Amino acid sequence: MGRLLIAALFAFVSAASPTRAEPLTGAGSTFVFPLLSRWSQNFQASEESGGYVAPLPKRPAAPESGLGSLFGAMAGGIDYEPVGSLGGTMRVIARAVDFGASERPMPAEEVDRHGLMQFPITTGGVAVVFNLPGIESGALRLSGAVLADIYMGTVERWSHPALRALNPELTLPDAPIKVVHRSDGSGTTYIFAAYLAHASTDWRERVGVDTELKWPTGAGVRGSGGIVKAVAADPNTIGYVELGQALRVGLPSALVENRAGEFRAPSRRSIAAAVAGADWAGSRHFSLLLTETADAESYPIAATVYALMPREPRSGTDRTLRFFGGALAHWQQDAVDLDYVPLPDSLVGLIKSYWEASSK
Repeated sequence: MGRLLIAALFAFVSAASPTRAEPLTGAGSTFVFPLLSRWSQNFQASEESGGYVAPLPKRPAAPESGLGSLFGAMAGGIDYEPVGSLGGTMRVIARAVDFGASERPMPAEEVDRHGLMQFPITTGGVAVVFNLPGIESGALRLSGAVLADIYMGTVERWSHPALRALNPELTLPDAPIKVVHRSDGSGTTYIFAAYLAHASTDWRERVGVDTELKWPTGAGVRGSGGIVKAVAADPNTIGYVELGQALRVGLPSALVENRAGEFRAPSRRSIAAAVAGADWAGSRHFSLLLTETADAESYPIAATVYALMPREPRSGTDRTLRFFGGALAHWQQDAVDLDYVPLPDSLVGLIKSYWEASSK
């Protein structure tokens, strides 16, 4: 690999032959599951045609299938298992897959220790979703401190004074808050916990930040799909899930307080503000969290999805980079269609340079 490979990755017509190939293998994030489904179909078409293709017509997102394969044995596509960020990270470290996907950025020293590359592939938001009959999306306001208290079990009812103080114009029910959270190792959990840890000393000291947590309260469910089903099925429930999945099923989301004290809804604009405010150029292996952004316009629980892949030459390495090259250069409309936020051109340029430097 090197300069010629990087140039080829972003050329409109690639040097790939139109022969059918075995699927690339991947595992990890359920957050990015629908987008990888779209990209896989584009990649299959590009390999069969011998060049990058425009995004295919809009198609329904693939349903989540627990531990099952995302695309089965689709020739030329991606055989991806949405096992959660922790599972994907462990599999790529073990060299059991061509790439992993995770919202939890691996610390730079660990990336080096395991001989990996790590780079962003898309961004999105972790929406705080709820089921409160009569209360619409964007009406409920939540601060990080109160949200942490809900997930620690110290704010137990929707009629609690702390919630009434944040929402004086809403009629909140005098009912117990039913809390749901992820039970599997999840990058979405990591991002959510990082936001709570910044806002609440109690959370930081008693619970902490990780892909798996010892939750003080609530019911655990597997995968983003589990969160969606649990919140949709039961009034007075609260949870957290990737924004696009919430939008596709019509789950309302809350306004969340950012570091500047502003309450923001998860949206393309507020997530893009978080991305723009991050110091990508100053981070080794792009290892940073968007929850650290202080921009007043930013949504505070924005998330980056990272690809992790072996740095050493191996079967599938060139094709994996070709896949992500096509995704970043030609298939970003899929991200828009599915309510993710594409990476800005400046960040894509940094990723191209990173690939070149990592291949030396």
